[in-house]
Amino acid sequence: MSELTPPLNATACLLLADGTVFWGEGFGAETMTAGELCFNTAMTGYQEILTDPSYTGQIITFTFPHIGNAGCNEEDLESSPPTSPPQAGGIKGGCIGIITRERPTAASNFRSDISLDDWLKKRGIPGICGLDTRALVKHLRKHGAQNGVIISRQSPVTSRQLEEAKKLLGTAPDMKGLDLAKQVTAAQPYEWKEGLWKLAGDWRLATGDYHVVAIDYGAKHNILRHLAERGCKVTVMPATTKAEDVLALKPDGIFLSNGPGDPAATGKYAISEIKKLIETNLPIFGICLGHQLLGIALGGNTEKMQQGHRGANHPVKNLLTGSVEITSQNHGFAVSKEGLPGDVEITHISLFDGTIQGLRHKTKPIFCVQGHPEASPGPHDSQYLFDEFITLMKQKSKASAA
Repeated sequence: MSELTPPLNATACLLLADGTVFWGEGFGAETMTAGELCFNTAMTGYQEILTDPSYTGQIITFTFPHIGNAGCNEEDLESSPPTSPPQAGGIKGGCIGIITRERPTAASNFRSDISLDDWLKKRGIPGICGLDTRALVKHLRKHGAQNGVIISRQSPVTSRQLEEAKKLLGTAPDMKGLDLAKQVTAAQPYEWKEGLWKLAGDWRLATGDYHVVAIDYGAKHNILRHLAERGCKVTVMPATTKAEDVLALKPDGIFLSNGPGDPAATGKYAISEIKKLIETNLPIFGICLGHQLLGIALGGNTEKMQQGHRGANHPVKNLLTGSVEITSQNHGFAVSKEGLPGDVEITHISLFDGTIQGLRHKTKPIFCVQGHPEASPGPHDSQYLFDEFITLMKQKSKASAA
């Protein structure tokens, strides 16, 4: 990367690994951070996106211009809040930087407790605005995902800060080969208690009709809420949990959560345990990283994508019914079509690029999807998948009682 001269009055800078530079205005935390650049095309739900554990280690570019208009609150978090004081780049569960076209607008919503700008400062997350996000997204689409570093300031960026940013960028790890599940997983087992949020502000508790053990690779809260809403007692277990410890709880079903990083790296300790769980013939449901890990455990492979899928408007075809679902997506890896064994069936495909979006075992009660049926944010077209998981547990229970 050649020597850079900051333009007059630029209070923020984005440096890409390939040497591309964008100048803008800083907001959020006054700091610098480095990670993988990605973009999200959703038109709603920026707070849920920012706190999705699957974005850990990533800098999010929003393509929708109106970010911040609904403010932030403590009810729409998709992961645990950070420890205090916040440390830039060390937030548990969520992105490490944000890029917007316009400066975040003033909050105007009855549920808002704090502005987005103040919320970012509180969590130690830097932002840059005022740059051409369309040009940035086109660059990422053409050249693929890559690391970048944000400098966010209240005063003009200096040449010394640029040199520090280049050094930081050189130390940022590549997402391929990176295991991040251990960073965002639960520290110890616990029981999830919340159902879906109601406008009145209450949360319906689980009734405990079925016991689901959820292995947490970076689980979004709304996934757990959907399970609880359907009458499941949900026990959340750390990513490194052994199969024997899962089975000791006598679950009716097993859920494999979403999460960040390379599935092949997480699979070094997770796959052997998932294979043991597969042999029990218990119902298993996987989402996102859980889908990728199941794909590997069932005999397939995963691959890094050119740019990934991140947004709330992705069309997916259900090959079993022929219907098309509009889905919420957030992933940079996919299960490869090559190498899948004969007893595994592809159930869903992306209509954007044909990548695998769903799998099921032909003889065992096991299925998984790449997209996010819990939405948060996004459409509700795929929420029936939670009902299918409940149906599998009912069928297993009746078969065991017969």
